[in-house]
Amino acid sequence: MAHRRKAWWLLGAMLGVSAAHAQSLANEPVKQLDLKRYLGVWHEIAHLPMFFQRQCVDHITATYSELPDGQVRVHNACRTKGGGMDASDGVARTTRGPAGALEVRFAPAWLAWLPWVWADYWVVELDPGYRWAVVGSPSRRYLWVLSREPDMSRTQFEALRRHAAERGYDVDKLVITAPLN
Repeated sequence: MAHRRKAWWLLGAMLGVSAAHAQSLANEPVKQLDLKRYLGVWHEIAHLPMFFQRQCVDHITATYSELPDGQVRVHNACRTKGGGMDASDGVARTTRGPAGALEVRFAPAWLAWLPWVWADYWVVELDPGYRWAVVGSPSRRYLWVLSREPDMSRTQFEALRRHAAERGYDVDKLVITAPLN
């Protein structure tokens, strides 16, 4: 009987270690983000599948520019399956949380007063030189790997992918949309 309890305890301990390892990084926004340095063009390297990006195949960019009221204009563009380009425009704003916690909306401005039109946009990992960023959400439903360049080294991507997995994101579903060198 004691051996059986010890075996169950050992199995539980191993599963606990495995689960802890699977999410060893906190899924939270970065504490420091210089929004002015974050502005500009970002190339998407990979994303978790989502309905509103279903038509995009590659050449996916997000361009951020400052608005007079301190918010950020968001311009997303991509090449579609048919070879054309698709784009959408939105607005991002800071929150009362950590610097890397933003909210974004693509609904018309007249709906901006509704809380449900704003979605969490968390910068969860950021290169000190602002060469790449990983953006996610509290639900772990959304994830983007972004780069200032239109490609990324496979080594860098795999490190970011591993970190995202350690934050609890389902990285097995990542759609890679740019070249990995």
